Amino acid sequence: MLQTVITGVSGRMGSTLLRLARSSSTISVVGATARPGSSVVGQDAGVAARLSEPLGLKVVDGLGQALDAGAQVVIDFTHAEASVEHARLCAARGVAMVIGSTGLSAQAREQVATAARSIPVVLAPNTSVGVNVVIQVAAALARVLGEGFDVEVVETHHRMKKDAPSGTALRLAEVLAQALGRTSEDLVFERHGQVGARTSKEIGIQALRGGDVVGEHTVFFFGDGERVELTHRATSRDQFAKGALRAANWVVGQRPGLYDMADVLGLKRT
Repeated sequence: MLQTVITGVSGRMGSTLLRLARSSSTISVVGATARPGSSVVGQDAGVAARLSEPLGLKVVDGLGQALDAGAQVVIDFTHAEASVEHARLCAARGVAMVIGSTGLSAQAREQVATAARSIPVVLAPNTSVGVNVVIQVAAALARVLGEGFDVEVVETHHRMKKDAPSGTALRLAEVLAQALGRTSEDLVFERHGQVGARTSKEIGIQALRGGDVVGEHTVFFFGDGERVELTHRATSRDQFAKGALRAANWVVGQRPGLYDMADVLGLKRT
């Protein structure tokens, strides 16, 4: 059994991860954390995560303490700042990581990459297996359709999501730009006012927020006389958790380095 620590167990993703890990045949949760000062610190992890029964595992407010139980991997869906600090600590302890936090700045990503020189790290803004297949399909469509189609990305999430656009939308735009031989300079975020006619190189990214939408991403390829739409809709956070648990099983035993879900799923082009 893979000795695993789950951070932020009282959050939406942390509680989902704990619930699914509990029934896993390959994962054993040996540590659970919450932010310092949280009311769930000291509680049973099952109670903190609103599960049906206690687990006999106390929630602690420091990852270092959780790692003392002999963890092999940490699954982290907290927030950018915390994830960077957790990566530093895991690097010092030689513990592999799966990071699903979004909204990481370029500097934060560099700091995670530095940690990945010592340990294997899967960094993925979206751990759903389905959405990562869609990302690869989007790139293939862009290459085949080519310059005759205008490309736009639209994402929708619940009203509580703090970052925009989503990490998945940014990843989609990144792979689309790569497939079309474009750069980050061609990405256009929102549009407002007298912006002029759309240029042929633009890749537009729009963010919608409302209700309890778990996550929806659509890539539009607009041609003259036809339109292609590629959509992924997540209706449950279980899919993200299942992908993260799959990534945790995969990353332990890998060489130090920075990986993504395409590596986990064997989708990298050769």
